[in-house]
Amino acid sequence: LEEGEGILELHPNGYGFLRGTENNYARERSDPFVPGTMIERFGLRQGVHIKAMVQEARRQQGPRVREILDVDGMPPEDYPEVKSFETLTAVNPEEWLRLECGRQPLTNRVIDLLAPVGKGQRALIVSPPRSGKTIMLQDIASGISTNHPDVKLIVLLIDERPEEVTDMRRNILGGEVVASSLDMDVESHVRLSQLAVDRARRLAEMGQDVFLMLDSITRLARAFNKWVGRSGRGGATMTGGLDIKAMDIPKKLFATARAFHEGGSLTVVGTALVDTNSRMDEAIFQEFKGTGNMELVL
Repeated sequence: LEEGEGILELHPNGYGFLRGTENNYARERSDPFVPGTMIERFGLRQGVHIKAMVQEARRQQGPRVREILDVDGMPPEDYPEVKSFETLTAVNPEEWLRLECGRQPLTNRVIDLLAPVGKGQRALIVSPPRSGKTIMLQDIASGISTNHPDVKLIVLLIDERPEEVTDMRRNILGGEVVASSLDMDVESHVRLSQLAVDRARRLAEMGQDVFLMLDSITRLARAFNKWVGRSGRGGATMTGGLDIKAMDIPKKLFATARAFHEGGSLTVVGTALVDTNSRMDEAIFQEFKGTGNMELVL
């Protein structure tokens, strides 16, 4: 047996796998298998970080988890006592996240003055193309990692250009960058976005403050639109070629942002594209308009 670790991804049939964090939670043949009985016994949820003793691969079987050592830093026996995300009490964001760090960048100072971000905020940055939203996100991320090192920063990039992903990884030092770039398929976008948000939820349940940046909600919704049509889950089509059911999960992901009365918070800052001359993008923006509790228009 050797020690292994990873983020738990559940399968609809009840078993799961531990995905490595260094490679965008990608599916690998070497990922340890977690039996369903173990998941039931400890009440494990998707997105928890597990350290375990893993049995090496044999003949036809891949590596298997034999014993769980810890779940997000606590003994597995204690994990069932952690309240689930849905049962915690959501309250208005009250604690301020200061972004200004020194004289540069000015953006952060302006955000602090005009549209301050609190722990548990659900913020939407609305921007036309080429208006500098990517640089703005990097500035916000550096403000968070400089001023609030205790806040867990996760940057989720969906359908972005590969060179932009590299640029983000180089510039965001205090956080985790999870990306499904342009060259990945729709299933990858859908799976990764749900897994990353589940990871953020599990941390918030533990009483941690999490800051999740989502670039961009528009591309995420487009990916779900294709996926819904392909998987036969779709319904009627609305304006701009948007499926009625396409927005269900993206809205749910964006709506996970909240502060908890019991302690812990999940802040989500998402970007939405406008003025792209695409009717679908406009329809997506209209769907998200008003769902957040802070909007910043560039």
